[in-house]
Parts: sequence; structure tokens; C-alpha cells
Amino acid sequence: MSVLPDSMVGWIVIAVLLFWFVGAYNRLVRLRAAVLQAYATLDAALRKQLDFVQASITAALPEKDASSHSSAVAPLQAATNQLATLLGATRLHPLDPGGMAALATALQVLITAWQRQHPDAVTVFEADGTLSRPAPLLPAGAGTGSASGTLEPMAWPEPSAAAEIARSQFNLAVGQYNAAIVQFPALLVAWMVRLRPAAPLL
Repeated sequence: MSVLPDSMVGWIVIAVLLFWFVGAYNRLVRLRAAVLQAYATLDAALRKQLDFVQASITAALPEKDASSHSSAVAPLQAATNQLATLLGATRLHPLDPGGMAALATALQVLITAWQRQHPDAVTVFEADGTLSRPAPLLPAGAGTGSASGTLEPMAWPEPSAAAEIARSQFNLAVGQYNAAIVQFPALLVAWMVRLRPAAPLL
């Protein structure tokens, strides 16, 4: 019975480790790319929401009455500007948890301002795009998570399910990516190539 020389065994071990590393790395890269792709869809949906809100603000400010109406829509305009700014910043670094947290806060401010301005013009959709229910007026600073930690759908200004579907898909992609980079032994690959956890849009 022949025995492989130590040098051959060493090369086999190296080849197996290299094959495993490449496979694990490719899987993590695919999951990361899925997050980025999902964010691109979410970004487009949020920009449509911004366009919808901005159009409503413009329609509420006819030239002859601009001064009398400006104070009424000022909070909504400020929230729109803030979200637009943070959306632009997050677009450059969609995997940055701090940036995503700031975006989530700005989005909640916009939705709250919209609900105060248009309490009867909000629509809630489930993650699969089905109409959920009329949205209650959220108190300032209220989040979308329930006491049990379940993610609640958002009350969107534009009556379209696209934003909620995109948010759900993005959060799902983030969850899969984050779970993968902390699993052993893939976490060693993530550490070596400096892959960091992302954050969902809550």
C-alpha cells in the first residue's frame, strides 16, 4: 500500500483550503451584490415617493397664494429636503449601518409630516404588495416595529406597493448577507476581506 509523500499531502490540503476559500468568498460576494441590487431598487422606489410628495407640495403652492400656504407645508418641505439629502448620501454607501439608520429616521420624519398634512391620504401595503389597512396617524418619533419586534409595514404617501416591496426585499437580502458573514468558517473569509454587516431599513 503506497503512502503519499508529505509534500503531496501538503499540496492537497492547500488546494482544498484554496478551493473552499474561493467558494466561500464567491458566495459572500454574491450575497453582498444582492444587497446592493436590492438597494438600487429601493432607492428608485424612495425617489418616486419623494417626487410624489414634492409634486403635492408644488400643487399646494399656487403663485398667488404662495406666502399664505408656505408655512403650512414648511415641515413637509423640510422633511422632503432632508430625506433627499440623506438618500443621496446613502446611495454612495448603502452598506453603512450609520447611514441607513439616518435614512430610516429621515423617512419616518417625512411619513409623519405627510400624515399630519394629509391624514386621509396614506396607504399601507404588506410586503407582498397587497393592500393592508388604512394607516393610523403615527406620533412623532414612532417607529415601524411593534412591541414584539415584528416589522410593521410603512404608511407610504404615494399609493403604490413598490416601496414596501422594495424595502422588504432589501431587508431580506441584508438578513441573508449578515447571517452568512457571521457563520463559521465563512466568518474567517469575511474578516480577511473586511466584509462588514449591513443594516436593514426599519
